[in-house]
Amino acid sequence: MSKAHRGTGIRNEVNHGRGKCARCGKENIKILYEKEIDGATVKVCKYCNAALKNIARVEARKAKPAEASSDAPAEAQA
Repeated sequence: MSKAHRGTGIRNEVNHGRGKCARCGKENIKILYEKEIDGATVKVCKYCNAALKNIARVEARKAKPAEASSDAPAEAQA
């Protein structure tokens, strides 16, 4: 089966979605993901998008036990 529609979403982009990543600075790389960094929405590459997701996941995991531990003493006293 042919794959005629593969990549049609970036054919309309400037330079077919290629440019300089705002986070890592790599040039001529596909910048397809819009992320908010320091209050500004910028386009980043696939690798930086994954890194930002992993950072957010780790921070959420760290925040979750902190919330649970702060709730536990309140329940024990009640």
